[in-house]
Amino acid sequence: MLTTPLNDEHVSLGATFTDFGGWNMPVRYGSDLDEHHAVRNSAGLFDISHMGELHVVGAEATKFLDSILVSDISKLSIGQAKYTIICAKDGGIIDDLIVYKMDPEDYLIVANASNRHAVLVAMQDMADYGFKVDIFDETEDWALVAIQGPKAKDILGKLVDTDLTELKYYSIAKANLAGVPVLLARTGYTGEDGFEIYIPVLESASIWRKLLATGGKDLLPCGLAARDTLRLEAGMPLYGHELNRTLTPFEANLGRIVAFDKGEFNSKTELLKVSGQKLETKLFGLKGEGKRAARADYEIFLPGGETSIGKITSGVLSPTLGYPIAMAYLKADLDLTPGSKLEADVRGTRVPYEIVKLPFYKAER
Repeated sequence: MLTTPLNDEHVSLGATFTDFGGWNMPVRYGSDLDEHHAVRNSAGLFDISHMGELHVVGAEATKFLDSILVSDISKLSIGQAKYTIICAKDGGIIDDLIVYKMDPEDYLIVANASNRHAVLVAMQDMADYGFKVDIFDETEDWALVAIQGPKAKDILGKLVDTDLTELKYYSIAKANLAGVPVLLARTGYTGEDGFEIYIPVLESASIWRKLLATGGKDLLPCGLAARDTLRLEAGMPLYGHELNRTLTPFEANLGRIVAFDKGEFNSKTELLKVSGQKLETKLFGLKGEGKRAARADYEIFLPGGETSIGKITSGVLSPTLGYPIAMAYLKADLDLTPGSKLEADVRGTRVPYEIVKLPFYKAER
């Protein structure tokens, strides 16, 4: 398996590891719950260097990205970021991405670890249509860490030469962190305020240690287990669970990010068809009762029903809320609305659930 530049740091901290998209990643350092609550109440530090960084630059970089992504990239200002999706020509989701506009025709694209090569291939295929653009895979040049939580700004602010109050949500800027040139993005995957920091590989271990030392008792290293429960509470999709190649943005409740008015793009024809049709399945948020959580692939039924109406994609007993939460793809023709009662088959026992609006948890900003 691949390892991140911070692998030795995780080993020294006693991390337990797991295979995630072909990367040997820390799943926890101690208690999943302690790490989760640290992010909600103070701050947590994550190694997310497995994410892919693709650099797109050239005289037609904006035109190129508008031709392959579903959102209107031309509306971005320098320093702004946008959550978007790259779809295949048939409308299926190849990956969900964050695009950062660094300069007029210079973009940083962040892809999921398991989809980095699929995104790169899709971009290269489209670039062959004659766009004046260069695409570079810079994943191995950067370490990427995320500091997330209500105390993240104060901790990071002690080490950077930038006024973090000026760095708005979903924006990026160059900065010096303890004397090291980095990129600071005010983005994250936890539902809390925080920052994702792009660090040159050779400086990553020293920066990781300085962040932990500066944060002290207010900053815990956190693994993928806490990251997953945090993002689920925040209603954020995970590729391979809520998103995949057989789904379009409309089933995933992400139709709002598709900009049909921007002109032609690779998947426009098929996505227009889907947007005008009745969906067969749709993503819903579910809230359960008691303490038994329905997990991925557990079946969902109408109360007393014998026929499954869908499956859980992600489910957990919410550490913050204290009750089971889940996302599930369910039949779209059942007129399900917030408050609709359902049942999950949890290892042979029917557990009551109901439809709720996403997200399950939203931090005050």
